[in-house]
Amino acid sequence: MISLKPRVGEPIEQASFPTLEGNPISIGQSKDRWTMLFVYRGRHCPRCKRFLNKLNAALPSWTDVLDVVVVSADTQKKAQADKDEFGWDFDLCYGMTEAQMRSLGLYISEPLSEAETTDIFAEPGAFAIRPNGTLMLVDISNGPAARPDLEELLDGMIFNIKNDRPVRGTA
Repeated sequence: MISLKPRVGEPIEQASFPTLEGNPISIGQSKDRWTMLFVYRGRHCPRCKRFLNKLNAALPSWTDVLDVVVVSADTQKKAQADKDEFGWDFDLCYGMTEAQMRSLGLYISEPLSEAETTDIFAEPGAFAIRPNGTLMLVDISNGPAARPDLEELLDGMIFNIKNDRPVRGTA
């Protein structure tokens, strides 16, 4: 199946993700603030935990600037187990569908064994969404080892927001 790149500068497909708190979080519609969407592989991934622990430690700096949404294809039970184990402060979304993964241009993997997980899952991605619902920045990976540096990413986002920088990579 062909996987298309996300179209920066264009509206992101609207999507809604359930949260453990019970209030779904939506992306792609107009709102007052920028949004950073982080997609993680799921409970089975130790690299995801390290990345999300770093995000949680820096969360106040992030939420001063933009909304943070974290989602995986995990079930509610798996997401709750992660939240209980790690005590993350961000809203944790779960249940990302294959259609939602594909609409973001994410790489999708099948489990290597049942010890890893039992269903397909999205490889990591980070998406900056403007208040008007258009996609400004994309960082996707086909495996768990490649992740953006959170400090650099936040610094870049502050610069982009403050200076109303145009979308890049459209030539």
